[in-house]
Amino acid sequence: MEVAMTPRSGPQRALHKLGLVRPIDLALHLPLRYEDETCLYTLRTVREGQTAQIEGQIRATEVRAGRQLLVTLDDGTGTCLLRFFSFTPGMQRALAVGQKIRVRGEVKGGFAGWTMLHPAFQPAGGTLPATLTPVYPSTAGLPQAYLRKAIDGGLQAAVLDEFVPPQCWEEAGIDPAWTLRAALALLHHPPPGPPPQRTHPPQRTHPAWRRLQAEELLAQQIAQQRSRAERERQRAPTLAGGTLQERLLAALPFGLTAAQRRVCAEIADDLRRRAPMHRLLQGDVGSGKTIVAAMAACIAIDAGWQCALMAPTEILATQHIAKLVAWLQPLGVQVAWLMGGQGKRQRHAALDAIASGQAQLAVGTHAMVQDTVRFARLGLAIIDEQHRFGVEQRWKLRNKTATVGDGGDSTSPLQPPLQPHLLMMTATPIPRTLAMSYWADLDVSTIDELPPGRTPVVTRLVHAARRGQVIERVRIAVESGRQAYWVCPLIEESEALDLSNATQTHAELCAAMPGVRVGLLHSRMSPAEKRMVMQEFVAGTMGLLVSTTVIEVGVDVPNASLMIVENAQRFGLSQLHQLRGRVGRGQAASACVLLYAAEEGGKLGEGARDRLQAMAQCQDGFAIAQRDLEIRGPGEFLGLRQSGAMLLRFADLRDNADVLDWARHTARHLLTHNPEAAQAHEQRWLGNKTQFLGA
Repeated sequence: MEVAMTPRSGPQRALHKLGLVRPIDLALHLPLRYEDETCLYTLRTVREGQTAQIEGQIRATEVRAGRQLLVTLDDGTGTCLLRFFSFTPGMQRALAVGQKIRVRGEVKGGFAGWTMLHPAFQPAGGTLPATLTPVYPSTAGLPQAYLRKAIDGGLQAAVLDEFVPPQCWEEAGIDPAWTLRAALALLHHPPPGPPPQRTHPPQRTHPAWRRLQAEELLAQQIAQQRSRAERERQRAPTLAGGTLQERLLAALPFGLTAAQRRVCAEIADDLRRRAPMHRLLQGDVGSGKTIVAAMAACIAIDAGWQCALMAPTEILATQHIAKLVAWLQPLGVQVAWLMGGQGKRQRHAALDAIASGQAQLAVGTHAMVQDTVRFARLGLAIIDEQHRFGVEQRWKLRNKTATVGDGGDSTSPLQPPLQPHLLMMTATPIPRTLAMSYWADLDVSTIDELPPGRTPVVTRLVHAARRGQVIERVRIAVESGRQAYWVCPLIEESEALDLSNATQTHAELCAAMPGVRVGLLHSRMSPAEKRMVMQEFVAGTMGLLVSTTVIEVGVDVPNASLMIVENAQRFGLSQLHQLRGRVGRGQAASACVLLYAAEEGGKLGEGARDRLQAMAQCQDGFAIAQRDLEIRGPGEFLGLRQSGAMLLRFADLRDNADVLDWARHTARHLLTHNPEAAQAHEQRWLGNKTQFLGA
């Protein structure tokens, strides 16, 4: 068992910030790149732009205007000017005339000869290293020298025993001679390659990399499969619906599609089981996931349990509340809501209703996971746009009930608390390779059919030079009674990105359309201001809404039939698809105009061009999701920059699909025949992150 370090100094706290707590964490913290300090060059042989290491004697120093330290170094074949714009008294003493030093930096040529800007330096002499010097991912307050020493110590202290039988690695196509210890030794300190590629690291197809990729995928699959098995042993309330579902269906002004009926049946089957449901409901934008969630809530409520629905934004939560109240309140269901912008009296009333069980359905944002929120009998937790939440937030929501036993009245210490069922929803369809890996412990339901009445959305790519024509078309459309969105990527000026911002665009469009009510919506507005703007737009009194991407998900205005996305090349593919999904919800013909501008060099980047072409050519969210995965990779696609999320650091699902199949099979074998080895392997790679697997 490896012991975690207790942070005392600033650098130790910085190590903890990077998640480098155990020796094995340090050992698995691989370099970003390498520097070659294995040889010395002379100034006579260096080339312009080369990064070189040189030894020589300091001939002159000068402090210019109190802000620059200039040092002249002579190596016997020539001189080089070392220029430091930031320096300390200690540096000045170390760089005094007559000192012999070793410097390393990029050599630049000029009228005055060779120069180096802020080179690394140390006293001359000493043995040259035999391997490349690693440069690690770091953070503020964590110097590379300290980090290198800590990682070397971690490599010595980490338990790198072989838990998995050698024949398993052979089945993955990996030579068992490449042990974990051998692979890490090479990747931390590779030998230099032949010039001019001396600092090139081993390629990710190298056996050392393949060993780490296989190890990581195996740990992930063990954790996912064990999590599923443990959940099967947990108990949840058995929820069997009564008449509430049928009463809701009878009151709806529309019928369910075949796909919606199918996923409702899958969810109902799960809710009747003793094990907690852990299901992902995926469906394209506008496929009708909210009514499926309402049907699931009806089952829980009918059985005498509470349901919680958590959404990532107040706009989306407000729309859920409006729909669910309109559908369920006439049937006698009490709905409470919790959001950050609530008044104190409203919030206390909602908390009391939820804690007492009087509120059968609670809808809210991140406010739902605060410590003051307690449920009397939480039987079902529904999380919309689940990728917007950290896994810790999902885990907290699942642990919001104090109920023990089936009846909810037992206080016997022998009965463990019942786990609520969990239904997660996403409008970002998941490609199969991701579902096999990141959701190996999930059951997945797919709504692959759009409700009748959804009109196809025509997508047009328009260069920003024709922006004036687009404004005129929007004016004509809005004056004829249609509504439109105009989406901008920024709120205020940025020196880095010369983009039109929402406030400027709003002012410009107001001037261009004097007879049109133009609204503005962005993330810095208060919740009350956002609600007021959206109410006007939904009511139809506002013809054009200028917005940032806060309207990306959940906004449902059937009369809105025109979407303009400005600087579309700056948006991700799934984000563009989500924005396009805000129109085409009514009977009117709908269009999405993607305004794009050239980037550096006057051309559109390859990735941006691929995204825009995919949008113009395809309407199917599943095909777009697959294309997005190919462009961005799994980490960015999933938005897994979340607390507790298990990012694949070394494996790549696009390149290691064969290893994923092996990992899934091997994990099942180890859990069955050698559970101790499986547990040791999982602990090595994931540590305490496994506590969030049920979220």
